[in-house]
Amino acid sequence: MKAAVVSIAAIAALLMGSTTLPAQTQAAAPQAKTQAAKPAAAAPAPTFSSLDPFPVVNPKYFTADQPTPETVNAFLKQLWGYDVNRIWSVQRILKTPAPGVSKVIVYVTEHTPNAQVQATSFFVLPDQKHAMSAGDIMNFGPTPFAENRKMIQERATGQARGSASKDLMLVEFVDLQCPHCKEAQTTMENLIKDFPNARVVTMNFPLVDLHPAAYKAAAYGICVAQKGGNDAYFKYVQAVFDRQDALTAEGTEQTLADAVTYAGQDPAATATCAAEEATKAKLNAQIQLGVDLNISLTPSIAINGRILPLGEVPYDVLKQIINYQALQDGVSTGAKPAASPFTTPPTLR
Repeated sequence: MKAAVVSIAAIAALLMGSTTLPAQTQAAAPQAKTQAAKPAAAAPAPTFSSLDPFPVVNPKYFTADQPTPETVNAFLKQLWGYDVNRIWSVQRILKTPAPGVSKVIVYVTEHTPNAQVQATSFFVLPDQKHAMSAGDIMNFGPTPFAENRKMIQERATGQARGSASKDLMLVEFVDLQCPHCKEAQTTMENLIKDFPNARVVTMNFPLVDLHPAAYKAAAYGICVAQKGGNDAYFKYVQAVFDRQDALTAEGTEQTLADAVTYAGQDPAATATCAAEEATKAKLNAQIQLGVDLNISLTPSIAINGRILPLGEVPYDVLKQIINYQALQDGVSTGAKPAASPFTTPPTLR
């Protein structure tokens, strides 16, 4: 369930608060080649044509020393490159009254007839490692997901399926009392089948303010896994999901006990284990990883460090993003051979 009115997808797309430009800019985007990220020669006024949907870039609108257009384009390629229809133009990198904070304005459209050109903006912070869009902070730079990826490889120690390799990690952050997490399990099963080289990890992230039984349910799950392994754990999880409505003040104890029994474990021993400080420490470590990754809702998925809201992204788009992220990281997904849409770089300037 959403923890706040926040959309990680909207952050990643950088389209929250975007504005559609006047009608003269709404031309179909051409199949143009990738252009250099440097500003073009000065023009007396913005000009548009049916062959180029963007105005000519004017150097006078690049008043900030950092970031460079090249860095912005590299960042946007990481975020948007999975969509071969999307093209963009970095139009302005401006100083702001806040020391070291720059405002970036980008025009974006698609290779589709009558596609609208939209303007979107974000702020790059003084450390040049973070950006802010729609009030939310994200990693910024040519490799914005690298730090998250390393963190996940070191600390995503939940129940894992699929490959033993950590080259491609798909990490789900789940709340066992969250209805959307229950719905997302079909997606996770499909990802395991479609990406044989992926290590698919389940991490607990109970949103206790919304779901009072979620923490205890997660602690029970850790104990079931310790005793019975993956098979017992995922049987337990499915049993909890199947009876989420019974996770009430009166029904939680019996519901969890029944789920433990269904998984072939002893309810009394599991309850004792769940109350131990060592179990709580393991669970709190999983929660802390989510906090450090700025997870704000469940279910979320980290694709080699790229965070997305699981369930808000259509499955075919999710697969595109996984394939693209694997390509950027130089790893194989193990998926069946198919024509790759990423043989040509996305158009940008």
